[in-house]
Amino acid sequence: MRRSSFEPANNAPASVVGEGPDKADQRKLAVVEVLRSRFSQVRVLRSPAMTAHAESGTEPETAEPETAEVEAADDEDVIEDARRARWTATVTGALLALMGLTASSMRLGGVPALVPTAYGSGAVVCVVASALGARGRTRVALWLMVLGTMVMALGDQFD
Repeated sequence: MRRSSFEPANNAPASVVGEGPDKADQRKLAVVEVLRSRFSQVRVLRSPAMTAHAESGTEPETAEPETAEVEAADDEDVIEDARRARWTATVTGALLALMGLTASSMRLGGVPALVPTAYGSGAVVCVVASALGARGRTRVALWLMVLGTMVMALGDQFD
């Protein structure tokens, strides 16, 4: 029994059973378009000669105004998210530093010197994290806040 080229192999997904080559190409192009719309901030550098085939005689497609408006709205959302992340990192770092300095000043008398030193040094790390968060280095600020909190926890263990 001879198999035609349209019949899928045994391991083909159910969505391609019975699809011809044109239908499969359309499905692939639809997936590419969806991915392009989701990841519109990724820009690929292309020369103007790469926008259309020379043999086809077609004009390159221009961006529709609706697409430009959607991209502008996406850019505003990204900017707002970045601003919110900077404020969160700055305020969290400042609060952790304040708590560390408060704990350090409360533990100054009657305990080994290592305890207030650990709280104070953890607070200093959190101050640096807060400054970096204000500059937009939120990932580094997050890890420095974790480190500062761990140093303060060591001071708590020595207490």
